[in-house]
Amino acid sequence: MQRETGLKEKYWTILSFTGFNLILVSTLMLFPLFALFGWPEEWGDSIGFFLPALGSAGIGMIMWRFFEPRKKRVLTVMDGGIIVFLTWTLISLFSAIPFMIIANMTFTQSVFEAVSGWTTTGLTMVIDVENYSHMLLLWRSTMQLGGGAGFAIMMLAAITGPVGLGFSEAEGRTEQLAPHVRESAKLVVKLYLGYVVLGILAYTLVAWKFNGGVGGGHQFTFFDSVNHTFTAVATGGFSTKNASIGHWSGKPFSLGIETVTLVLMFLGNLNFLTAYWLFRGKLKSFFRNGEIRLFFAAISISSVVIFFKVTSSIVTNQGMAFRTGLFEAVSALTGTGFTITQYGEWSGLGWLIMIILMIIGGGICSTSGGLKQYRVHLLFKSIIWQIKRPFRPRSAIIHNYIWKDDQKEFIRDIHIKHTANYVFLYFLTFLVGSMVISAYGHGMKESLFEFASALGTVGLSSGNITLPNAPLPLLWTEIVGMFLGRLEFFVVFVSIGKIFRDTFLR
Repeated sequence: MQRETGLKEKYWTILSFTGFNLILVSTLMLFPLFALFGWPEEWGDSIGFFLPALGSAGIGMIMWRFFEPRKKRVLTVMDGGIIVFLTWTLISLFSAIPFMIIANMTFTQSVFEAVSGWTTTGLTMVIDVENYSHMLLLWRSTMQLGGGAGFAIMMLAAITGPVGLGFSEAEGRTEQLAPHVRESAKLVVKLYLGYVVLGILAYTLVAWKFNGGVGGGHQFTFFDSVNHTFTAVATGGFSTKNASIGHWSGKPFSLGIETVTLVLMFLGNLNFLTAYWLFRGKLKSFFRNGEIRLFFAAISISSVVIFFKVTSSIVTNQGMAFRTGLFEAVSALTGTGFTITQYGEWSGLGWLIMIILMIIGGGICSTSGGLKQYRVHLLFKSIIWQIKRPFRPRSAIIHNYIWKDDQKEFIRDIHIKHTANYVFLYFLTFLVGSMVISAYGHGMKESLFEFASALGTVGLSSGNITLPNAPLPLLWTEIVGMFLGRLEFFVVFVSIGKIFRDTFLR
């Protein structure tokens, strides 16, 4: 009886926090209405945001107040995982409603677009975004901005203090910038908002300096600056143009736009703690970090190979060919998904490099997806340690470690075991998802590329798979892939298993 009472109180707390998250999301859903200042003729579309915002706020308020616990409970990481799972599921459903009302998308298409937004993937059901409502474009970018920051988790950490640790760890953000979770969340918010301000100013200055406003549809407007900043720092990749960043290729300001985008993608790729040390001027700690070394090594090698073996033969301007190789490599590794080219003429080697980069992914505790550079670096180091082991004296006491910013992290076998388990599960999911896509008649190269993009929350596409008329099982396979990739597998599996056990096996 006492156990059932404790279980009831725990789930009441979980539902209460989930309801509060819905209230926060409802306020975010009103942000796209700012687009009316520039396009008042779109006022009729505002109902598409008022209705879901009202519904989310209403249901959230009921859950928050009705299930509010009589006394505060300390939430475990598993409890936080359930809140994360429930929150992301519900906000994806509410966020799909504007697409259903304004763009007349089907339920599956709308959920796909919402999940792609919140998971900062960037795959889209929209064929022609340039004829899209400005409010919907801003909503897509806002979802990615919020999803990249771990909107619900960070807001909860900011207000709930110590119990926020459960939410942070459940979403894979185990490192803190300050001893207290609330203070750490505030620093992350400051960093994130700093990226946003920096990006908008940089884009605007580049477009202004090179007179980018001249040229009809090829101007880079303030609206473009806001949207691309939101999606670049979130490593999301949604764009206001069909050709993504490539829309401005060949224009006087295209190099400036690409440069700003590269910087923002790099910042979004960084572990927030690593970025914190960078901005504090701790360059030695920054460059000693294994993730940073892996990032620059992977980008250097892949961009050079892409240039010599792919783009130099299909792009006449060799400077542009090198820029293309560098830009695409950074976009794939950071999980952003912006592009300045089409992959139809790329060789198989180019496709393979992009798939590998998308699988590796960005920095741990960053806005990026994929396996994460920390895990790849750790497994690489473990191989080196294993090779060295037979050559050491049997009596030698070995303390293996890797550098994480300003301190050594000593690695035990259990760390390597957990990492290996995650990598195995990731590749198993990757292969299954790719097989599902190939089962619908697509080539293996394209299938591997597309699902690597979905699972790594990247957003790059082969161009002929992720389409509005694609089979529903294929689209839902990608939806599940995006969801699993954003919430790091074990959060989803453990949360579902715990809910099932507490509900049916108690």
